[in-house]
Amino acid sequence: MKNLRRKTLAAASAATLGAGLALAGGLAPAAAVGPDTTFLVLAPQGGKTDKAAARVAAAKGTVVASYGQIGVLVARSTNPNFATEVAGAGVESVASTAGLGTALDEGETVEVAAADIAAVDPTKEPLYGQQWDMDMIHVPQAHAVNAGSPDVVVGVLDSGISSSHPDLATQIAKDKSTSCIGGVTDTAEAAWNPTTSDHGTHVAGTIAAAVNGVGVTGIAPGAKVAAVKVVDNDGYIYPEAAVCGFLWAADHGMQVTNNSYYIDPWELNCRNDARQRPVWQAVQRAIRYSQSKGVLNVASAGNSNYDLAHKITDTGSPNNGKPENREDLTNACLDLPAEVPGVVTVGAVGPTGQKSYYSSYGQGVIDVTAPGGDSRIRTQGATPTTTDQILSTTWDKNTKANGWGYKQGTSMSGPHAAGVAALALSAHPGMTPGQLASFLERTAVAGSCPQGVYNPAPLHPDGPHAWDATCSGGARNGFYGAGIVDAYNAVK
Repeated sequence: MKNLRRKTLAAASAATLGAGLALAGGLAPAAAVGPDTTFLVLAPQGGKTDKAAARVAAAKGTVVASYGQIGVLVARSTNPNFATEVAGAGVESVASTAGLGTALDEGETVEVAAADIAAVDPTKEPLYGQQWDMDMIHVPQAHAVNAGSPDVVVGVLDSGISSSHPDLATQIAKDKSTSCIGGVTDTAEAAWNPTTSDHGTHVAGTIAAAVNGVGVTGIAPGAKVAAVKVVDNDGYIYPEAAVCGFLWAADHGMQVTNNSYYIDPWELNCRNDARQRPVWQAVQRAIRYSQSKGVLNVASAGNSNYDLAHKITDTGSPNNGKPENREDLTNACLDLPAEVPGVVTVGAVGPTGQKSYYSSYGQGVIDVTAPGGDSRIRTQGATPTTTDQILSTTWDKNTKANGWGYKQGTSMSGPHAAGVAALALSAHPGMTPGQLASFLERTAVAGSCPQGVYNPAPLHPDGPHAWDATCSGGARNGFYGAGIVDAYNAVK
């Protein structure tokens, strides 16, 4: 699972350009027509988008979504010279998002068979006995104090949530759910349900699956989740969809978002790259705006076992084409959205509490850690143990059937942190995003750096040193940040 990445979103509908106008003496030559392309057009920070919109029209483009809150337009055009012609007064930067779709790190789902369902235990959830992650972060103890408030809504920016799932049907804030594919919102229930991926459904179950005598329990079953679909049918996330998602959550009363993906097919988005900089600017504006509206954004660190604090090379990107080598990288290159200021970045641990072999890390980058699963920890990487992954709600893209199954990744650790954040807000309402982030860290259980080179999977098929990693720091360190989130500490 090395160099795994998350997926991007689909583009919006096409804008058709008309033929050339008639001039005296005959028809003008038809304008050149290129592929129908999506662009992010940014007005100057703090400025209005009127001039930018006018320049879009003059450059033979169509505005399909306007985010005046942050001075960003999503435009489409078949004009091959659009990016050049739209530049000028009222436009700070512009970038085509063609080729910037990021593949969602889907991860394999291992379904739970009916014969594997354990006997009902005191939680009244038949599969709770297989949710080792809940015991690790003291969820039963937390639920005895506070199981979450329906006033707290967690936005799941992902591949959609199955609204018919028996563990989720009562948990979804349908009035706050939408699709953001192409950067354009669509609130129809069918639009924000999954179509080709169960990733968002799995994430949602970890956060808020109901305590109803069916399946599993979520960390905050008394809270709500909202589906904000940003992954298209091909499994990709485009920057315009992520921007749309952050703003939708901000303007629809969500206090927390979970972001188990990254933006840009390169592992790192480099602000000093002319093509990538507008994406960084747009995403940063969207996240800052959401924070100003009271949203804490939680993001997964990634599954590449990459030291995000020491960026030197990127050899596994882009994930939508032939990988290239980018060397001598600097801290101008960031993992989006995980490294945007104010975002809580989450690493993963397995059932022993040690860093998952795949989890990216980095001193000063990882804020907290949470269960993400590690199927290789018991065999030193030789063979996988399915039940050491994270059990949650699933949806089968082939049969369209709801179920329960296992996945692993920092995509699974992120929603644990988001769920604990929802519990914290339920028990202690009124915290700002900054206060909530600090509270998650203060209530986490610290983990120590292992000595020397850490390699829990020397027998992994990738090779004896493929998953080597070195931890730095003290009580707060590059593997665990401030520590593993703790649900009970967050509510008591």
